[in-house]
Amino acid sequence: MMSCPEHLVRSEGGRIGLFVLDGLGGLPHPDHGTTELEAAQTPHLDELAANSSLGRIQLLPPGLTPGSGPGHLSLFGHDPMQLEFGRGLLEALGSGYPLAPGEIAARGNFCTLDDAGLVTDRRAGRPADAECQRLCQMLSGQVTVDGAQVQLLPGKEHRFTWVLTGDGLGAGVNDNDPQVTGRAPVAFTGRDDASERTATLASQWLQQATGVLKDESVANSALLRGFSTRPEVATFEQLYRLKSGAIAIYPMYRGVAQLVGMESLDAGNSLADQAAAVTAAVDNGFDFIFVHHKDTDTAGHSGDFDAKVAAIEAFDAVLPSFLAAGLDVIAITGDHATPTSMKEHSWHPVPLLVHSERVLPVAGVPFHDRGCLYGDIGTIRGPELMPLLLAHADRLDKYGA
Repeated sequence: MMSCPEHLVRSEGGRIGLFVLDGLGGLPHPDHGTTELEAAQTPHLDELAANSSLGRIQLLPPGLTPGSGPGHLSLFGHDPMQLEFGRGLLEALGSGYPLAPGEIAARGNFCTLDDAGLVTDRRAGRPADAECQRLCQMLSGQVTVDGAQVQLLPGKEHRFTWVLTGDGLGAGVNDNDPQVTGRAPVAFTGRDDASERTATLASQWLQQATGVLKDESVANSALLRGFSTRPEVATFEQLYRLKSGAIAIYPMYRGVAQLVGMESLDAGNSLADQAAAVTAAVDNGFDFIFVHHKDTDTAGHSGDFDAKVAAIEAFDAVLPSFLAAGLDVIAITGDHATPTSMKEHSWHPVPLLVHSERVLPVAGVPFHDRGCLYGDIGTIRGPELMPLLLAHADRLDKYGA
């Protein structure tokens, strides 16, 4: 699974921080030709870049667009092409639900439909967390399915996790999210008999849920995607001998970190809270700390260039606090690109910065989409990042005589 032999990994060495700005990569704005990272005023990132190695990461094979789960698994040293599962698993784990073998989880979005049954807003206007909790509680009390049980785990804004418990279930079910507005939700179908049972139960649940929500002003239906069970995955402790922790505000990203054996740490609700959490994690002996920043991706999906620039600048403003925590190796990158011009994930490599005492900086190379093309790291595959960070942390032995 990892890109270097496990017997080379040392149990001692420097402390590593991986900072993931979700959807960081971008494309030139059609009006002025700069990307979001190029347009952002980032004095602290610029200063750090002058003393760092730069490059890019190809999360999946060229041309393939990574979802958030595969993108993070790639950064964590796994080959996502060999470890496929749906997003529902990560949402469940991140919400504190362990998802037992045989259970099925899917990521849910509250949405709005028009009178013709066409999707008008795939995210129901991003309602407040309290509204999401209220809708989940209401549906849990009024919707049942035949011979199985559905639990709803409320998340942030429009997001929730749909968990199905019963006998003879399969996860080979398509998403009903059409991915665009102006279309009807897609009918659920299963790829085998067990999955067809799941599809039938999901259809039952959705029909009833839409009836319960028909008079609601916030959302009047739901979309389900990423149906999944739980696979066996080697942990960070097993692969890298690292005591690892995740500082992520959103459940899905806590989930992917927990899947690879990271401990979920209290992230608070802001970048400042996350910076304090990094300091606490270093003080508590964590060897590897993963920090996730969501706002860059949210702005990318909204097509809001200025908001994505602001999200990058907000991270830059807090960067000195992250650097003061006492980490020995710093990596800053993304889990995929979300160009605002596309409003979706893309297949493009993402910028990478690696800082330690063992770098040979290239003068005048800035940390942005085009600058990183000329960095000394070059373009590497996602699973090659962890060996690189381990080497910078003096945690790898020499290979061969």
